[in-house]
Amino acid sequence: MLLVLVPAAAYAALVRARGRPWPPLRTASTVAGLVLAALAVSPLLGPHDPRGHMVQHLLLGMVAPVALVLGAPGTLLLGALPVARRGVARAVLRSRVLHVLTHPVTAAVLSVGGLHVLYLTPLHALAAADGTVRALVDVHVLLSGVLFAWAVAGPDPAPRRPSVTTRAVVLVLAGGAHAHLAKLLHAHDLHGLRDAAPLMYYGGDLAELLLAVALFASWYRARPSPVSGPRRRAHPASPHPDRPRRSRVLPPPGTAVQVDAGQA
Repeated sequence: MLLVLVPAAAYAALVRARGRPWPPLRTASTVAGLVLAALAVSPLLGPHDPRGHMVQHLLLGMVAPVALVLGAPGTLLLGALPVARRGVARAVLRSRVLHVLTHPVTAAVLSVGGLHVLYLTPLHALAAADGTVRALVDVHVLLSGVLFAWAVAGPDPAPRRPSVTTRAVVLVLAGGAHAHLAKLLHAHDLHGLRDAAPLMYYGGDLAELLLAVALFASWYRARPSPVSGPRRRAHPASPHPDRPRRSRVLPPPGTAVQVDAGQA
């Protein structure tokens, strides 16, 4: 419960400190992510059962991070900070270290690469035997998943963020690496997870599809809106460019032209 209540209370405090309306869908997405993360680490899924363990992995490392990122925590934090501190926050966002850390390639290595270390080394058996190691692994899975989801499809402003094409390519490559790991678990029955490997394979595809939808939705919202209707070009000699010009019709030859006294 604390995993849900404490971050939810902090999020609500930031919404109040912002002083302006905050989209309810952002709040709902954050709450959903917190609930999914809490469910993943609860005993309800049976973490000692191979299938329950894999569902835990999918929720904690792939599904909950997408929901948390779509809550736009960075935008909310910047809006809630006092004006004097926003410059410091923006300077941190523009720093070289944060740029490297939040690059999609770095995030993919930490997230998907971390899973390879977990399942292809004795770390999985050590985490199953030691509660502290398991808690640290869970924290890494959640944070690296959040970092990867934010690097690929985060709605928060990020200076020097790679293009949509780059992020989409990294997402596809990370999905392929995740699927390859699932095949290894199934083929070699690593840690007795052969029966759970299909959940990792197909569940990972669904989570990556959700992240792809979030990526292209953010791109669609950020693209410049087309100008509605053709623009009228003002004549350079006209002192009133917004007024329609009068058409001048020349009289037939031999016709007398009457000139007003005001125009003479």
